[in-house]
Amino acid sequence: MCIEDYVPAKIEELCSKGGISRYQLSSRTGISQSALSDIVKKKNVPTLVTIERICTAFGITIAQFFTQGECIPDLSAEQKELLLLWDGLKLEEKEIVKTFMKSIKK
Repeated sequence: MCIEDYVPAKIEELCSKGGISRYQLSSRTGISQSALSDIVKKKNVPTLVTIERICTAFGITIAQFFTQGECIPDLSAEQKELLLLWDGLKLEEKEIVKTFMKSIKK
């Protein structure tokens, strides 16, 4: 799949999995709704900075953004399992998990 098709599809997938709208993504990234719409409609290819802002909003790395399915490099089986579980959480659930992990780390 070429980058012009992959990026819009990945953004739609992340929004769907995270349970957020493009409006919410716009608010979280500072990227205008029209710019996001142009990316999703394949009218514009985002810069790396834009992709990084989108990744930050979803709590993922750029490497995770471009990784598909089970292909997570250089991680133990346990780490892969945790990342796959993490990917299935909504943004609010991710915040709860992060808060919990910070509290038990102390």
